[in-house]
Formats: sequence, structure tokens, C-alpha cells
Amino acid sequence: MIPYFDYRPEYERLKPDIDAAWSRVLGSGLLVLGPEVAAFEREVAAAVGARGGVGVASGTDALILGLRALGIGAGDEVLTVANAGVPPVAAIRAVGATPRFVDVRPDTLLIDPQRARDALTPRTRCVLVVHLYGQPAELDAILAFAGSHGLAVVEDCAQAQGATYGGRAVGGFGAVGCFSFYPTKIVGAFGDGGLCVTSAAEVEERLRCLRMYGFRGDRHAHLEGVNSRLDELQAAILRVKLRHLSDTVEQRRRIARRYREGLADCACRMVGETPGAEGVHHLFVVRVAERAAVIAALEREGVGHGVHYPEPVHLMEAYRFLGHEPGDLPVTERACEEVLSLPIYPGLSESAIEQVVRAVRHACR
Repeated sequence: MIPYFDYRPEYERLKPDIDAAWSRVLGSGLLVLGPEVAAFEREVAAAVGARGGVGVASGTDALILGLRALGIGAGDEVLTVANAGVPPVAAIRAVGATPRFVDVRPDTLLIDPQRARDALTPRTRCVLVVHLYGQPAELDAILAFAGSHGLAVVEDCAQAQGATYGGRAVGGFGAVGCFSFYPTKIVGAFGDGGLCVTSAAEVEERLRCLRMYGFRGDRHAHLEGVNSRLDELQAAILRVKLRHLSDTVEQRRRIARRYREGLADCACRMVGETPGAEGVHHLFVVRVAERAAVIAALEREGVGHGVHYPEPVHLMEAYRFLGHEPGDLPVTERACEEVLSLPIYPGLSESAIEQVVRAVRHACR
């Protein structure tokens, strides 16, 4: 069986450094918001060209606190997509704002800047851009649109750490860039974690305050904050993995090239890439007309798979109050019926890649 995801090959490759990191933290006497977190915050911020970084408990918390730090709240609307899973929408609702869904481009399945204008209302305050599957969205067009309407831009980089647009790392384009370190991510923890980056000093100060009960280095709540902290153990591990980011990304790109070559004349369709961008292939997604049949065939061949994501958020039960009906986002809805994710992670062997290609070709026949 080829698993859809397996962290162990990467761990074995980095084991001496990771084990040393664990030991260093456990012997330090500091487990929360210590030197490892501070160093990791600086390193991530430097990698994306931002002024500073603020470690938090998860990628979803990064989105929530990023929106709050920008003053997004009740009565505001945030433009985003419905094909990127629940977390971006849950974050918008957690701050009291309302999501306004924008349909996606049929080639890349990323937010369509042209359609964003159709979703704009007088209450729109922000665009939450999801760099889905590790592929940057069209940031030039999005930033121009946002700037012309006075909207903040928040980047959801959960799947795109290390990706670039116009030669610049994603996360540093918007007012806040948000990262996730869930184990499956490009830089994955052995648990959960997240981080915000920003180049605005006042936003960074608000983020630090919000993540720790509203404190500013004291025990006085200056803002209504929460408890959302990246711990020292995870930060130490993530620092090791961050040093190997370029190699990790190259491995993913190599696997993606092999899939594209092997499936070039196959009945499945591969999701496109944004011009001027270099993605990191957090996921390798194909589109198939009869997904259930293809999945059954892959399972018979011992090939793991994922579906990201099987149901658009605007049609989920929890969000019916938004008043959407089937057909409101036709490109999004069609994509959710067809997308299928193939195994892609550091350490996936050449023989495993060949087996996946053979299985997909056979399944699509």
C-alpha cells in the first residue's frame, strides 16, 4: 500500500537534527514562548520578506487572529472561496464577519479576480486569498482590485510555504500572511501550529497581544485576547525543517513533474498553474469525471488518495443561513465533484511514483 501521506521518510532523513532539537528544548527549562519560538518567528518572517512573525497554536488561529488584528469583525464581509475547505470560512465567522464567496478560475481552481467584483458590497472589508494546493493566486490582480476598493488582503499560505509569485515568497504581499504547520503541510510539525507574518508594526503588536489574553508583557488585558501559542518543542522541530525547505520543495516539484509526464496523455485533467508563479505542490490534484470509480480502482491497486475538497462550503449545512443554492458557484461546484489528490511528500520513492502513475492510468481507462 502506498499511503496518501507519510511523515516517516522525512523524519528518518532529519532524525539526528530533530532529536537534538527535542533534547535541547527539554533540557532548557522553557516550554512555551521561549527562544525557539522567537527564533522561528524571525526565520519565517525573513524568508517571506516581512517585518515580523507571531507564532500561534494552529493555521486556523493564524487566520482568526490575523483578521482580528486588522479590525475585521461583526458587520464586515470578507471575500474568499468555497473550494478550500472549512478553515478559511470558519475563521471569518469566528471574528463575527460574513463570508462572500467568489467563484474560482476553471484552470487553476484559485480565486478569480474578475469575479471578485461581482461579490463586492459596501460592507466588504477584506479579501482572504487562499493559495490552494501550494499554487499562488494571481496576486497582482487581487492587490490591484483590493487597493482600488480600500480592502485589506490576508493571505492563507497554509498549503504554500516556499511558493513564489513574481520571484517573491507568498505571505509577504498582503497585510497579514498566515501559515499552518499541521503535519501534512510543506513544513509540518509533529502536532499543530501556525504563524502570522506582517510588515506593519502595529499589526504585529496587536497579534502578539491577542495570542496571549490581550497582555503586553504584563498581566493586564489591554485587548480581549485568547490563548493561542506555538510551543517550544514544535518550534524547535519546525526550525530544523525550515532549514531544509528548499530541498523539500524541490522533491515535491520533482514528483509533480513525474506525474505530469506520466499522465500527460491520460483521461484525467491536471489542475493548471498560475503564470509568473512557482508553486510548491502541497497537493497534486487531478480532475476525473467518475471519481468514485477511479478511487475504487486506486484502492484495488493499493494507492492512497485524498479529496481536497469534496463539498463546497457554501452548500454545507452549517452555512445554509448564508442563503446559497446549488448553481451559485458553478465552477467551484463542478471542481468539488471531480478533484482527486495523489500521494506527494518527501521520501516518496521512484517505484512508488511509477506505481501511482500506472494505477491512475489504469483507473482512468
